[in-house]
Amino acid sequence: MDPRVLDPPREHSGVKLDDVPSTLLIPLAARAFGDAMFPTFAVSDAYAAPALHKMGVDVSPYLRDKASVFGVLSRTQVFKQLALDFFERHPYAIGANLGCGMSHYFQWLDNHSNHWLDADVPQVMHLRKRFLPAPHQRHLNAAIDLSKPGWWQRLGLPDNSSEVPVLVICEGVLMYLEAHEVDHVLREFGQNAPAGSEMLLDTLSWLAIGCAAMHPSVCHTHAEFKWGSKHMREFTAPHPRLQLRSEHAVMEDYDLSMALAYTSFRALWGVPLYGIVRLSARG
Repeated sequence: MDPRVLDPPREHSGVKLDDVPSTLLIPLAARAFGDAMFPTFAVSDAYAAPALHKMGVDVSPYLRDKASVFGVLSRTQVFKQLALDFFERHPYAIGANLGCGMSHYFQWLDNHSNHWLDADVPQVMHLRKRFLPAPHQRHLNAAIDLSKPGWWQRLGLPDNSSEVPVLVICEGVLMYLEAHEVDHVLREFGQNAPAGSEMLLDTLSWLAIGCAAMHPSVCHTHAEFKWGSKHMREFTAPHPRLQLRSEHAVMEDYDLSMALAYTSFRALWGVPLYGIVRLSARG
């Protein structure tokens, strides 16, 4: 296939995205069209397909990568359920999706009492303003760069003296940061989050570093994997308040060969090849 055919997702019909922000098209495409491909894992995203229609972006290269489509739906279900569990325990809490892309988790998580913040780099937030419904009083948008320390305060999130916990989702983000930047993100959460707060993040193995060109979907974006976990202690080492609460599989239900590969990798190397980690902040 002529690689030029795969370039339009980066710039089409007025939509311009840098390398890492362009990865937002992968989950957007999966949530827009993946339900029909994997109905058991359907997420019923009310906003993904309309946004893509208005954006006029060709996402067919991403839809040909069926494993990634499944992975997005599967991880969305995991994030959604963990978040629903959190808000069941803390109905008046605050949630924040850092590096939100075009995701709209609040459509599933709004309990009419909680608050939600979507944050990403300015060019992504500009897209959200153009192609997603306007936020409301309990749903705010903010521009932020996670690679720069101090984002917790810049977002106005409650500090560790607050009794209101915070749920942080960091989906499809940390693998594109340098290792020291990931440490800063985890440390900032550990240092600032109120007791009982949780962070949900997805993680790749360190073996993926530098190998984005081999990924059937990410290869079209020109983004690169810069971080991956080598030891589970990496998730709690940045700050003493960090606690590893649970680990969740994503790809194991795709097919038998995928289940064997991911289970074997986890047993052999002690970290997930790809998975979701749930952290909390101690009191």
